[in-house]
Amino acid sequence: MSRSRTRQRQSLLIIAILAVITVVLAIVIGAASGEDSAAPTSPPPAVEPVRLMALSAAEASAANAEQPFVTGRFPAARPFHFAGDAANSARAADCLTAALLYEAGDDADGQRAVAQVILNRVRHPAFPKSICGVIFQGSERSTGCQFTFTCDGALARRYGDAAWARARGIAIDAMTGAVDARVGLATHYHTNWVRPYWSPSLDKLAQVGTHLFFRWPGFWGSPGAFRGNGTGQEPLEYKLAALSSSHAGATAPLGVDADAPALVDQAAVNAAVAAVVPRRNLMLGDTIILTLERGQGAESFPALAQAACGSRPYCKVLAWTNPQLRPSSEDMSDMARASMSFSYLRDEGRDLERALWNCDEFARDNMAQCMRR
Repeated sequence: MSRSRTRQRQSLLIIAILAVITVVLAIVIGAASGEDSAAPTSPPPAVEPVRLMALSAAEASAANAEQPFVTGRFPAARPFHFAGDAANSARAADCLTAALLYEAGDDADGQRAVAQVILNRVRHPAFPKSICGVIFQGSERSTGCQFTFTCDGALARRYGDAAWARARGIAIDAMTGAVDARVGLATHYHTNWVRPYWSPSLDKLAQVGTHLFFRWPGFWGSPGAFRGNGTGQEPLEYKLAALSSSHAGATAPLGVDADAPALVDQAAVNAAVAAVVPRRNLMLGDTIILTLERGQGAESFPALAQAACGSRPYCKVLAWTNPQLRPSSEDMSDMARASMSFSYLRDEGRDLERALWNCDEFARDNMAQCMRR
């Protein structure tokens, strides 16, 4: 009888030891992977509009550099698998393709990181439960959109078919399980030369190119918060109707003018065109060299360039805000080239329209809108 009790006690002791080891391992593994086991004590954080601090590009870059990266390893996202049917999948893929191109340009490395952030948002309870919903959140307003290309008029400029096809391949990869572990569970990002008000309150995870990536601290930035996978139901987006057959036929919501230029005061643009185009342009074949007024607003530059080009199927506009540095031909000095403030290209033969800013002079939150230096 005593031997039986001894064995029973030994068995219970072994079970207790194994239970303790299991708990310890769970804690260690959770800590190593960045798991936050604490239950949320508040609802999901509010999704703030992108408001930038009034800093120059150099000041913003310095402030961003002072904010440290999260130390140690952080968890990657789980693979995402789109749950909708073929029609919804096509709409989601085209929304994601547009976001990758207009947020990261024709840069596969940056596009993968942007795709991961968007899919992270779909899984997080603070955001809409569809890919198109996440991307176009707030786009009905001239301010407050989450991705600036959806409300700053950028969609009027077209990428070529090859660039669209490359970005769509990356979008489909991300929707079918590809993971960019570099940015972990990031739900926010911005370019290095701007400083949104929300940056200091978030965990800084990584830098990919000129984009910095962030997550919420605590539970809402931990794997426990990313349990959703989207509904699989994707809305038709009228802003993509001209770019995507899967969104063809989409119409603007009642009360929204689909043709209104976002973030541009048209009266101011018309006045600027009347003042600038007749007097201060230099025609060099299909190239127009302009002097711009800094005070007229960087958002008006594309409309100004379009007005200068008129109905030409091919037209290039090169513009400077400093008339002393503006060249008299396309054969310009390195100083003149480096000081160019804005450029615009229309090539109807390639279905291309592109506007680029000098981001050292005019900070943009969208890297794809910046000239390569």
